[in-house]
Amino acid sequence: MSTSVLLPFMPVSGKQVLPFADIVRKGNAERLWTGQSLLVEPYTALAYAAGAGARIPMGTSVTLMPLSHPFQAALQARSLAALTGQPVVAGLGTGPQPFVRALRGQAYASPLTAVREYASTVRGLLAGDRVDLRGEYHAMSGALTAMETPPVELGLGVLRPRMAELAGELADVAITWLTPPNYLAEVLVPALTAGAERAGRPRPRVTSVVHVSLDAPDRDHLQVVAAASHAHLRAPHYADMLRRAGVETDPDDLAKSAARLVDSGTAAVGSADEILRAVSAYRDAGADEVVLSTIGLQAVDGTRASLEALDTLTEARRTADA
Repeated sequence: MSTSVLLPFMPVSGKQVLPFADIVRKGNAERLWTGQSLLVEPYTALAYAAGAGARIPMGTSVTLMPLSHPFQAALQARSLAALTGQPVVAGLGTGPQPFVRALRGQAYASPLTAVREYASTVRGLLAGDRVDLRGEYHAMSGALTAMETPPVELGLGVLRPRMAELAGELADVAITWLTPPNYLAEVLVPALTAGAERAGRPRPRVTSVVHVSLDAPDRDHLQVVAAASHAHLRAPHYADMLRRAGVETDPDDLAKSAARLVDSGTAAVGSADEILRAVSAYRDAGADEVVLSTIGLQAVDGTRASLEALDTLTEARRTADA
């Protein structure tokens, strides 16, 4: 199982990305991932890092579809592959309904249809195909101008079985956030497999983003986990996914919800060995890659704490694998 790292904040300058990119550049992690940023745009920030010498594998987890046409999404991802000289995972997601409504005037009546149209278009464009689509939500007629680059893989964020089946049909990588290992093994991986079998293709790789909190003097792990997950815990679709997994959360009691995330193995806290044991449960559940997220540490204790934790954990991982 690969171990990667997540940029744990929305950057306001390209230089902020470089210390996290350096963990990958030094060979201590497989890939640098970033989520959607509404400050410096994700592909712009990653391109800055590439120009500063970080020629490393990168991925987005995830960029939100309403922000760009699928042609632009494919162009940005391919451009990053060209600039880094390394493979890129272009992870896509719909975003929460209020966000979609704010940008489109109305939410997607069928998110599955919207994702199918968008992802199929991006996939076709990246393959060099001409795409002719006039769908319910998206339209495209044309192709990207031919250009040789390292591969760009299509990623889809998955929470529930129907989206996982769609990812099985279309995606190269299925990306999970805040997903308990038991739910990954019992629900999402079978759904991914079913979708892939229906399409006659291999099952997508699984990349799971896992919030971590490494032991340190006076560090409150539940505070860190709550800081990392509070926005998702208040989102109805995440609450529904966790409920299906047997993890009851309460948006008005973040400490109790954080404790349940830890108890269920959804978040990994403690010593480096304890965190690596928790992370290994994702491997056993079917994950091919775990992305270490220090979002909570970043929020509570700052960048130095994030980097120290990632350095410690990735070094411990390398030692364990040696």
